[in-house]
Formats: sequence, C-alpha cells, structure tokens
Amino acid sequence: MTNSALLDRRDDLFGKGSTLFYKEPVQLVRGEGVHMYDETGRRYMDLYNNVPCVGHCHPHFVETVSRQVNTLNVHSRYLHESILDYAERLTSRHDDSIQSIIFSCTGTEANEIALRMARLATGGRGIICTDATYHGNSVEVSKLTRPRDNQGDVRAMPFPETYRNNSTDPKQHYLEELQAVIDSFRKDNIPFAGMLVCPILANEGLPNIPAGFMPAAVDLVHEAGGLFIADEVQSGLCRTGLWWGYELMDFVPDIVTMGKPLGGGIPLAATAASKELIEMFRQDTRYFNTCASSPVQAAAGSSVLDIIEQENLCENVSTVGTFMRERLCEIQNEHPVIGDVRGHGLFLGLEWISDPVSKAPDQDGVVKVVNTLRERGYLTSNAGAHHNVLKIRPPLVFSKDDAEEFLNAFEQTLDALDV
Repeated sequence: MTNSALLDRRDDLFGKGSTLFYKEPVQLVRGEGVHMYDETGRRYMDLYNNVPCVGHCHPHFVETVSRQVNTLNVHSRYLHESILDYAERLTSRHDDSIQSIIFSCTGTEANEIALRMARLATGGRGIICTDATYHGNSVEVSKLTRPRDNQGDVRAMPFPETYRNNSTDPKQHYLEELQAVIDSFRKDNIPFAGMLVCPILANEGLPNIPAGFMPAAVDLVHEAGGLFIADEVQSGLCRTGLWWGYELMDFVPDIVTMGKPLGGGIPLAATAASKELIEMFRQDTRYFNTCASSPVQAAAGSSVLDIIEQENLCENVSTVGTFMRERLCEIQNEHPVIGDVRGHGLFLGLEWISDPVSKAPDQDGVVKVVNTLRERGYLTSNAGAHHNVLKIRPPLVFSKDDAEEFLNAFEQTLDALDV
C-alpha cells in the first residue's frame, strides 16, 4: 500500500492530527540492530528510538520474550518468580535507598504513581517542574507539560541552563527561582509535595545544567518538606554512559520513574522508592495494574539487562558518545548555525540558531536538516524548549563505525544545504 493510501486510512481510523515524523513519513516494515527498513527494502539508520534500546530485534531479546509468550502470560495477581528476580536485579542497579518497586506499562503511569506517592507521603499537593518539560499525557501528569500559569497545584520554574543565561552565578540564579516557586505555594496556602524532573532535562533540550544545581535543588525541596522525583524514562538504562541520570548529576532521588527502554519494546515501566514509601502507597491506594508485573514483562526487562551487562553497553555508550561529541564540536566550528553541542553518552543535542550573537532559535532550520537527513536515510528528530535542538539518540549498541557513517552523512547534508 502506498504512503498516500496509508495516510488516508490512518486519518480515517486515528483521526486527522495523529502525530507523525517527517514531511514525508516513512513506512517501516522491519528492523535489525541500529537499522530499519521500509516497504521497498531501503535501509534507514535509527538515531532516535530509545525504546528498542539494545537494538531492533536483538536475537537474545526475541528468543527470551518468544519463549515466555509460548509458556505463560498472566496478570499481576498470581505468584511467579521471574518478576521478583527482575525486580531484584533492577533495584540493585539503583542507590541502596531505592529498595522496592511498582511495575506499570508506560512512563505516564509511572509518573502518575510517583505524584500520588509524593502527595500521600507529604500530605501536600504542590508539585514543581520546569517550564519546558514533558512527563506524560494523563490528566494529572499532563499538567506538568509547559504549565501556562503558576496559579494551581503544579507550578514551573525556568529550566536551568547556561547557554542563554547571563548570570554571573547560574546555579544560584536558578536555586532562587526554585525557592520562589516553593514560597509561592506557601503564600497561597498550598502544602508542598515535591519536584519532578528528568535529571538531564531531555525535553528541555539537554541544556548544560549549572554544576551542583541538582543536589542543591534536592536539598531545597527536602527543606520545604517535599520529595524529589527523578524521571529516568529517557536518561536511564545507560543512556548517558552511567546507569541513571541522577548518578551523572550527583544526587539521590526519593522516587525514581522508568519506562520506554526498560522493556525493549514490550510495554514496561516502573516506579521505585524506599520500602517504606512503596508500602505506604500500597496500603493507602490498593493500586494494581492488570497488565503489569507479568511474566512477559519480566522476560523482556531481564533480557534487556542481560544484553546491557553482557555486551558492556554502558562502556560502549561512553566511548562512542565521547567520539561523537568531539566530532560534532569539530563540525560546529565549520557551521555557525550550530550554536551549541551538548549532551551525555549517546544522547546528544545540537542547538540550531539563526544568529550567533543573539542566539535566536531556528526551528525551521533544524526541521529542514531533520527532513533532509531522513531523505538520505538517517532518522533523527528535533526537541527542546524552542523545538530547535537536533536530537540524536541511537540504540545503545551504536558502534564507532555507525557513528562515522552518520557523521560523514551529517557533514554532507550541511554542505548540501549550504548552512
């Protein structure tokens, strides 16, 4: 079926406006490693998907999940050992204070649980996020998506960054912004519950966070009686070269949420915290999730951990990521439209600007690059507070040879566009 016919059919079934990537959408039919293939057999390099984080159709993942599907799959209200084994493995990768876990199916659900947990534990309602974030699309969690005002029980602070901040002490500047939001809850008689952020501020555009901001922010939140929630849906599972983004930013959260890459493509998410917090939440809510804590989820999650550990993917992410960032900085020197190169491990962002003096964001420019790369067989996207950051996030198995191929194609694309 042609793309045009598929688009018409999709509009009829999903409703016009259903999100698609690229000016000319891609019809994908198969994946392997860091590549995907369309209906004509054309190969595309995947530099975006963090769901199949260990690569598309990894043989160990496919075999493990297939074997479990062929054996047993039931809901969460039966005993089975494999999900407990997986829970132990996953929590053991966290700080010692993160001891127990609640499984769900999506990052939205994991963050919903975390918000409820923080509010139950503190007796408060007020939640702080940044002003350019995304944590999910349920009624409650979607309140955190770029709040339009700071009048309700979810309020935003400006996301901490150094590229457009002219303060002599950016860390202190943003801590004062955070304190002001905390104080606004007190002024409005809204008890404070906590703060929820991605440790590396992925949706904000991977800004360079002022050194020491995150641990100091945790201290402020605790002093105000709140809990600190780390959304590791994008930053977790070795994406940065360390297991968790909070390790990179040198703090320990009270609650951790995980999702997308956790199940390698099988819906799997989790909310983890101390045993006391988890038990309090269980007793107060009687929460359960029919499709979570299943044997298939356990098989998927365990196989992802197997591959990360057996193939030393954290080390690979660090090595290849460093190589890519160095090369991208060299490319930046030849192309002033790239205002900044930043990120961690295999999660990199390039800030697109129209003027190096004003640093004016150039969303149209980066969208043109994204679509041209797609035409050349390289799938990326754009993100950030101004939607002008080229987002590069390949599977964890991305090799130096893969990086060389992309970087050469990227340079050729910029030269062809004469930017």
